[in-house]
Amino acid sequence: MALKDLVPIGMSLPHRSPDVIDMATVRRVAERAEALGFSDLWVTENTLDHVFSFDPALILTYAAAVTTRIRLGVAVVVLPIHNPSHVASQFATLDYVSNGRAILGLGLGRDHHYAEFQIPKAHRLTRFREGVDIVKALWTQPKVNYPGTIYRLEGDGMVIKPVQKPHPPIWLGGNHPDAVRRAARLGDGWIAAGGSTTGAFGTSVQILRAELVKLGRDPATFPISKRVFLSVAERAETAKAELDRWFSIVYRRPGGADADDIHGTPAQVREQLEALVAAGANHLLVNPVGRHVEQVDALAEVVGLK
Repeated sequence: MALKDLVPIGMSLPHRSPDVIDMATVRRVAERAEALGFSDLWVTENTLDHVFSFDPALILTYAAAVTTRIRLGVAVVVLPIHNPSHVASQFATLDYVSNGRAILGLGLGRDHHYAEFQIPKAHRLTRFREGVDIVKALWTQPKVNYPGTIYRLEGDGMVIKPVQKPHPPIWLGGNHPDAVRRAARLGDGWIAAGGSTTGAFGTSVQILRAELVKLGRDPATFPISKRVFLSVAERAETAKAELDRWFSIVYRRPGGADADDIHGTPAQVREQLEALVAAGANHLLVNPVGRHVEQVDALAEVVGLK
């Protein structure tokens, strides 16, 4: 059975790279991914970065304008470094202009994000929880009264509302067990980081499912996604070299890709993606690191969309 018959397959929109990404490539990937039947297009948030990177809300809005059906997601916005009202407005707008195709991924981020934007790391979990509350409230209520510890709203609101009801899905990221459990409690889905291994992902899935059951939520209908940084080529060494370069520059790994990263021939990549499904993924986000237009078609063949 083809992978596309087992789980939805998302595609990364070209957005973060050691090399400059031209807009013709972004458009071709968006249009081709939709034509081939990928379920969604995804980006990350990396505002202050050492490599080329687009703003997620803006580039997804562009993708919305050149497509009609494919869903549009970010994984993840580091919510505590933003005012949640701004995030609610941005992604209500994205959902509105795309006619109901937005997915908002949220996470706590890493220590350096707080230092970069002069946001106190203290109480970041409170900021996060209150921020999620405010985003949902502004999406669903005409006027919001929110007496939070960090954030307060007094009869404030947004006229623009998302098309999706009750609101666009919010997927939470993070691999720490506490973050995984938080996704079960607060989120509409969970997405694992691209740098996590298949083994670590499988362990997190078990934690997530146990928490969902505890909360009375059905694990079978809860999106469990895995981002996969990868490269596929007819010659395995070509794929390995491409992934090595990307990890060494973007992730600053001196050794490049490691044994747990996914690369190789179409058959090798298919086998590794199947292992993630066996570990519990019910959605895969394939994130090629180069040759973006070529990789859309190559990966469509790997997963059975061609």
